[in-house]
Amino acid sequence: MHTQTATAKLICGALRSHYLMIVKSNQPKLLARITALPWQQIPVTHTDPTERAHGRVEIRRIKTLTAARGIGFPYAKQIVQVTRERLVTATGVRTTEVVYAVCSLPFDQARPAAIAAWLRGHWGIENAIHWVRDVTFDEDRSSVRTGTAPQAMATLRNTAINLHRLAGATNIAEACRTAALTTASALTLLENPQTPSSQAC
Repeated sequence: MHTQTATAKLICGALRSHYLMIVKSNQPKLLARITALPWQQIPVTHTDPTERAHGRVEIRRIKTLTAARGIGFPYAKQIVQVTRERLVTATGVRTTEVVYAVCSLPFDQARPAAIAAWLRGHWGIENAIHWVRDVTFDEDRSSVRTGTAPQAMATLRNTAINLHRLAGATNIAEACRTAALTTASALTLLENPQTPSSQAC
């Protein structure tokens, strides 16, 4: 959603900072240019340590290319391909997902290991916030779609999630049910969010 030319120009031009942005199908022309690059001829430049969690084994490999003549995206200096191979241990099912990104920093300032760490941080945020918003709050099916209401609702959901986390909740769905059914719990959460809640998470 944030991989937009205006955002890139704002970050690098006005704010004089840098970006690492995931390129998805909502940018079809940019994605087509990137996928058409000769990736099979490019060696893997970084492999993350094998990750074992949530009943699956995951390996991530990174390839990077210098955007010598640009890629049609403002300030892009590097193009990144991430291949994620997953094995679901319970079923033995293997899947492979390929993700692309653009980075405004050149290779000497953003090595593949650093890019891998930044991407892990991004996906950690996605898992911590967006997954909860999608699953627990069923955000994708929300009928609130006009004006600034969607942004306001997203802010309220993020606030609720973070208040529960500050109170020590690890199961946000359960924490929300407890707050909804117990007035005192909800008030305590608002008055002093760092006080652990009494609900078992």
